[in-house]
Amino acid sequence: MTNLMTFKFERITPQQTQEKVRQSARGLRLAHNMTQKDLAEKSGVPLSTLKRFEQSGEVSLSAILAIAGALDALETFEDLFPKPPATSLDQLDIIGRQRQRARGKRF
Repeated sequence: MTNLMTFKFERITPQQTQEKVRQSARGLRLAHNMTQKDLAEKSGVPLSTLKRFEQSGEVSLSAILAIAGALDALETFEDLFPKPPATSLDQLDIIGRQRQRARGKRF
């Protein structure tokens, strides 16, 4: 009898990430012992928007950044889109320069 272990790797969906962010933000608010009203006032986000975010996860980018700032969690957004690692010196030079636009695919 062979004992084979199988692994099933599933990609995280945007919906799963949205749910995790929603839960984390709510948990952090509660850890700071803040009411929704307190957070709304501190972040400048309307209370109705904050309630909708905590209920459904729906919120604009500017609102989520304001909420994160009010919860002292803004620095985590800086690495949201990391630069790809360089595999050669030429790539390191290219990554060091800020690209202005992507090349279109050539057929």
